Amino acid sequence: MAEFQLPHDHGTSSQAASLHQEVMQVAHFAAAAEVFKQLSDPTRVRIFWLLSHQEACVINLAAMLEMSSPAVSHHLRSLTESGLLISRRDGKEVYYRAADTEESRLLHEIVERVMEIACPEKTVDFQASQEEIIRRVHTYLTEHLSERITIEALSREFLMNTTTLKSAFKRVYGSSIAQHMKQHRMEAAAARLTQTQDDIAAIAKAVGYESQSRFTEAFREVYGEVPTEYRKRRCRTAENGAACCSCGKCGK
Repeated sequence: MAEFQLPHDHGTSSQAASLHQEVMQVAHFAAAAEVFKQLSDPTRVRIFWLLSHQEACVINLAAMLEMSSPAVSHHLRSLTESGLLISRRDGKEVYYRAADTEESRLLHEIVERVMEIACPEKTVDFQASQEEIIRRVHTYLTEHLSERITIEALSREFLMNTTTLKSAFKRVYGSSIAQHMKQHRMEAAAARLTQTQDDIAAIAKAVGYESQSRFTEAFREVYGEVPTEYRKRRCRTAENGAACCSCGKCGK
């Protein structure tokens, strides 16, 4: 097949062939157009935006939007069929939220960014409100170190899409939830090793590890030595004249 050429050369012919090849992928553009078609209705944009921030049932959505439940359900069906929303059933109640996909996350960011540009007088600071939620998530996690709390559970508890929650947490704290909480768990474990007489298994369980071997390996990754070595070294330091480590095992 001959290389595509424009009838008039205005200095952009070097890109014309590749651009023409891409733009002729009609099915790809049709798929994108179908997604944007869902957001061509302002009510659907409002619903999608709300459900990107929290999970909700039809009745609560209808109340927030000041619409009838049947009208809201019509839009929910369309958004769900397009893959932008997902639902779960709890007894007789059905709850909806934005799908945990890259597509959904990007569209959410686009909606908020467009609103920031088009409506500069808006009073809602999306970034600030997200950071406030993330700091509450952090406090909740540090107060429950002995529990292994899933992203899905956090999403339901704090009414935030899982993808948004993960990306916002990393933006605020500089690392993933798992990495950040591992550091907190190991710091708590180190404190228990030097301040209590608890055995390693009990300490492991107190910081969220059912497996003592996994806890030992995680501790070694952070501190460069296993918990027993860490405790003995701190006790030897105390015996050599430093402040007592308070573990009760060094006799100070």
